[in-house]
Amino acid sequence: MKTTLKNQYAFTNQILIAVVSAVFGYNLYQAIVHPENSHLILSIILVAMTYIVTEKYGTRKSKDN
Repeated sequence: MKTTLKNQYAFTNQILIAVVSAVFGYNLYQAIVHPENSHLILSIILVAMTYIVTEKYGTRKSKDN
């Protein structure tokens, strides 16, 4: 099948980035509007971990048969 993804982690990375972006955006909003309810440090750590994971698995190519 010629239409298969060459990178098996591409779809997972897109979902992970979307979820992390939503969480970070919400926590950034909380930091601006209600600073006492914000967990911005945890969000920044989550963004950093997402960056590391997407860099590690984002460039790996699956073997073609």
